[in-house]
Amino acid sequence: MVPRRGKYTSIRAVTALHTAFSGHYDGVAAARTPQGTTGVGGIKGSSRGGGSGRFGGSVRAVGRALHFPVTGTARGIRKATHAHGAGESGLGKLIELHAVNGAGDLMITIALASTVFFSVPTDEARGRVALYLAITMAPFTVLAPVVGPLLDRLPHGRRAAMAGSMLARALLALIIASAVSTGSLQLYPAALGVLVASKAYGVVRSAVVPRLLPPRFSLVKANSRVTLGGLLATGVAAPVGAGLHAIGPRWPLYGAFVIYIWGMFLSFTLAPKVDSAKGEDIALLAADEAHLHGPHRQPVKRPGLRTVGIAVTHALGANAALRWLSGFLTFFLAFLLREHPLTGSSAAVSLGVVAVAAGAGNALGTAVGAWLRQRAPEIIIVTVLAVVLGAAIVAAIFFGAFLVACLTATTGFCLALAKLSLDALIQRDVPELVRTSAFARSETMLQMAWVLGGAVGIVMPLNGTAGLCLAAAVLAAGWVTTVRGLLSSAGHGGGTTPRVA
Repeated sequence: MVPRRGKYTSIRAVTALHTAFSGHYDGVAAARTPQGTTGVGGIKGSSRGGGSGRFGGSVRAVGRALHFPVTGTARGIRKATHAHGAGESGLGKLIELHAVNGAGDLMITIALASTVFFSVPTDEARGRVALYLAITMAPFTVLAPVVGPLLDRLPHGRRAAMAGSMLARALLALIIASAVSTGSLQLYPAALGVLVASKAYGVVRSAVVPRLLPPRFSLVKANSRVTLGGLLATGVAAPVGAGLHAIGPRWPLYGAFVIYIWGMFLSFTLAPKVDSAKGEDIALLAADEAHLHGPHRQPVKRPGLRTVGIAVTHALGANAALRWLSGFLTFFLAFLLREHPLTGSSAAVSLGVVAVAAGAGNALGTAVGAWLRQRAPEIIIVTVLAVVLGAAIVAAIFFGAFLVACLTATTGFCLALAKLSLDALIQRDVPELVRTSAFARSETMLQMAWVLGGAVGIVMPLNGTAGLCLAAAVLAAGWVTTVRGLLSSAGHGGGTTPRVA
């Protein structure tokens, strides 16, 4: 058990580890306040008496002092999220919604950190988490491929789905709050229900982004902006959640309830075009190599137009390997470092080191990916996968605090960079007719890879060297099976000439 004096430190550490890899992800905008509503700029001499006038002036001065930081910050955030046409296209509101989503998930994680990881023995916690992960993710795995087309046929389908995800998590937060106070077993299914709803939101959001692109805006730039918004929001929410937890273990859950309800209403403010699939078709995640490598001037049958191309499929495989590693490290290190802290450190410090490293790496990868944009995405994916593989091998052989932190930082950096490169390939190689569907389906597969990695991380024996050797083996398999196709695609001039897959 972690010493009581380090309780809240451990809560923040586990929270950061949970969110650092995923790129939950500029900020949450508040409503603008009309000028003059706080008494600013009142009419001189309008007070009823000299004393009351002086008192009123003092009140207005205090009001101005308190009013400006709030409204000024809100306007600054709104200006940032709506810059470069994002406000007109509707992308700015999606950035704000994603920030709200990330803040709510962080509140849930803060509340669960001590309950799931520190209140019961490690083996019991692992068993419960594994059981409920399987129970809650099985329906999601089956339904995810058909939910997208179904939502496109329903009025307000995508917005309703995002709002439904927010509402479900709001209600589950209240259930968890009750379970925390009573020690009920409802805690675990409710907690995993939050995970499912969060993953479902991620899949729906992935289909919404292409429909909200401003003119001359790439998918890479849009996703970078959304991701950075979520990262900033979670950074702001972390100390707030820790403060609420200091009041009581249920208070972060009440905070999450309020945030999710806000997000539910915010979902319906998205542009109506997010619900329209007009002019789109369903993508098949299969490569048509004969078409890609043959004469592009020849007419192609419709099924060929619905394939995404060899570069995208291999990039998706490489990203799946990295996403698997993210899920694996999230659960494996959470339990490993609780039971076997890094040499010379407590469990709280150990978790904090790897969590901060992963979060910093993810943020840096997002920034670098936005700067690189669409420059040789195949080469970038091959390179980052090889770099992570090398880091995993070194960390497995010389297992220690510094190398584990380096591995998590490298994983966060390369995961963000590889995902943005995949987005660039989808935008470059996939026809607009099926681009939204391809983007959503690829995100579904990546979410499944994360879940699979998490499941393996839960059941893996708590041996650092053995666990990282397994991770290196999976990465090696992913690299070997994708490197040839990616390099071949890059060699056919994919980086210079757009192709229709």
